[in-house]
Amino acid sequence: MKQDIQAYNNVLELIGNTPLVKLQNITKGLKGNYYAKVEAFNPGHSSKDRIALYILEQAEKKGLLKPGDTIIETTSGNTGFSIAMISIIKGYECILAVSSKSSPDKIDMLRAMGAKVYVCPAHVSADDPRSYYQVAKRLHEEIKGSVYINQYFNVLNMEAHYHTTGKEIWEQTNGNITHLVACSGTGGTISGTAKYLKEQNPDVKILAVGAFGSVLKKYHETGEFDVIDTFTKVTDEASAHMARQISKVEGLFVGYTSGAAMQAIKQYEEEGMFDENSNVVVIFPDHGSRYMSKIYNNEWMNNQGFFDSEHEEEPKKVEYIK
Repeated sequence: MKQDIQAYNNVLELIGNTPLVKLQNITKGLKGNYYAKVEAFNPGHSSKDRIALYILEQAEKKGLLKPGDTIIETTSGNTGFSIAMISIIKGYECILAVSSKSSPDKIDMLRAMGAKVYVCPAHVSADDPRSYYQVAKRLHEEIKGSVYINQYFNVLNMEAHYHTTGKEIWEQTNGNITHLVACSGTGGTISGTAKYLKEQNPDVKILAVGAFGSVLKKYHETGEFDVIDTFTKVTDEASAHMARQISKVEGLFVGYTSGAAMQAIKQYEEEGMFDENSNVVVIFPDHGSRYMSKIYNNEWMNNQGFFDSEHEEEPKKVEYIK
């Protein structure tokens, strides 16, 4: 008797339910237990899969999208890749406007996923007609049956993480999480995840990471932010070295932001934030392959001045057999 074949219908069913991995080596000497939410296990290799799928499904429910329509977005890489991947499965055309600061490999990745890419000059103001924001808006106005995702992004970004990331972390830790550490850009990841966790247990501490700006700017200036308990700044240099170190000692090939989050843990621990009973979950949002021309490129690191007396680098040598 033949058994049923166990298979997913498409890659979209692989989005979410990413693993929680205990960090064994990078945390040696630190008080507490540390677990990484490894978002690189999403099919698009980043947490952006979650928000891209959620936003597009909400647009479909509202009747804003139908097969054959065009999705337009401004992106620096990860979100664009996720949108392009989902567009393939759902039958949408995908147009992405990116900054000229985007690395050639990221642009190639977007093109490989079937997206039409417009590379726009980076050093122009946001209201300049050549900026990627204005190019995306113009294309949206010109193309019938198009949806510009940016106008729905922020609120739905938070909702996506509320319904998925937060719930998953709570269930994976059996409610024993004591601290969440996450970087903040637009604030969607940390806000949505934290909102869910705080609803389950208000005592869970939310530790944000990043420079002053976006959602953290208000917190810094007024102390008002519903879900963030505190935040710390980390340097680009320390974040880059920490990401490289995670790869070497944990076998997790992580991106720049993951390094920043781990660096923040070290700083928080030095401040006495954790004790032996702490169960700390840190979000590692994407994969190191997106940073091959940056933090994993020794020439780039050297040009940034990131190799110094504090951070001497002794990379493995490459031997060429002739």
